[in-house]
Amino acid sequence: MASYGYLVIASNYRGVDGGEGKEEFGGSDVNDVLNLFEVLEEIESADTNRIGMYGWSRGGMMTYLALPKTDRLKAAVVGGAVSDFRALEEDRPGFTEYIPNFENNETEELDRRSAVLWADTFPKNVPILILHGNADWRVKPEQSLNMALEFEKHRIPYRLMMFEGGDHGINEHRFEVDRQVVNWFDKYLKNDEPLPNMEYH
Repeated sequence: MASYGYLVIASNYRGVDGGEGKEEFGGSDVNDVLNLFEVLEEIESADTNRIGMYGWSRGGMMTYLALPKTDRLKAAVVGGAVSDFRALEEDRPGFTEYIPNFENNETEELDRRSAVLWADTFPKNVPILILHGNADWRVKPEQSLNMALEFEKHRIPYRLMMFEGGDHGINEHRFEVDRQVVNWFDKYLKNDEPLPNMEYH
């Protein structure tokens, strides 16, 4: 993205790779994403009126978690993202060990991390590009398919792209994926194109 003229910053989630604090896998560590807006304010070259967010896998889940909590974004991209933590726990158990007080609040904590349950809270002025490989075993493609259905129901602007035979990183279609991401941000950030008309017409 930087090679296409974008200023790029990223967070290191608390408790991950030597970071301070405790990993919560979608708990208060969402603040590590939201605090990036304050960091951008300190960068003179940053255009803080045209901010996009891009997250893959767990980063996609964090993007989903962040979107309803801010009005600073103009566009977002998620790839191989978890939208239903309940289904993820069934497919690949073990992530709940990172969730504080999980044993006492299992349903509440899983629901808090499952954006598919609260898609109605997403802003309707932030277009979201959803990318997923349909051969992804780490995060099943249903995670994005079901999220798209919820966005459809609530008239959230989105585009869903499923890549045939794509793994978790959609490495089989890497060039096309990168081109789609750049085009999405160019469209809504650089070129400031209008939002899609989500009314039935």
